[in-house]
Amino acid sequence: MSDIVNSEAERLQAREAAITGHPPRIPPMDPEEFTDEMHESTRALRRAAGLPPDAPIPEYVATALRHPTLYRAHTALAILLMSQGALSARDRELAVLRTGWLCEAPFEWGEHVAMGKRVAGVTDEEIEWVIVGSAAPGWSDHDRAILRAVEELRDDAMISQPTWDRLAERLDHQQLIELPILVAQYMGVAFVQNSLRVRLMEGNIGLAAR
Repeated sequence: MSDIVNSEAERLQAREAAITGHPPRIPPMDPEEFTDEMHESTRALRRAAGLPPDAPIPEYVATALRHPTLYRAHTALAILLMSQGALSARDRELAVLRTGWLCEAPFEWGEHVAMGKRVAGVTDEEIEWVIVGSAAPGWSDHDRAILRAVEELRDDAMISQPTWDRLAERLDHQQLIELPILVAQYMGVAFVQNSLRVRLMEGNIGLAAR
């Protein structure tokens, strides 16, 4: 068993090194290059994430701003989901965490481990359960269905009827519509961050975050 655990740990280290162990493929903009509109968009993102206004600007944001029109549109959805979304903060963060782990996305996973604890009360133990997924013992039926929905969307591009029925016991129509959009949003973010080889921020330890 220890050999299997060590092998998986080595695989994840190699995965992270392939993403963060190289220079970014596109250099981030210097904040001094930001327009007033760019500064306002970064402030709006901080507010939505529950961060102080002087929090550091992630290199991911400074890189994405090289395509400002696309950044505004993409970030508008992220801000809506975080600050005005129909899903609870807990449902949202469990779904994002499972998405980030399945995509093996160091930046997304590390940032949302911290955010899940900060804004949704996700515990250290639950972070470990997220890594295992919906099969982990200890989840409530609803939490398990949230994680299973993410797994099914990744594997089959749809939520199965049994999982949908379980979700519908607690979620209304708006929330049921929002869940697959949320997963798609953060899967796309993982694709971009991994492909750009976005470096980790200070305090973000990537896939080792717990």
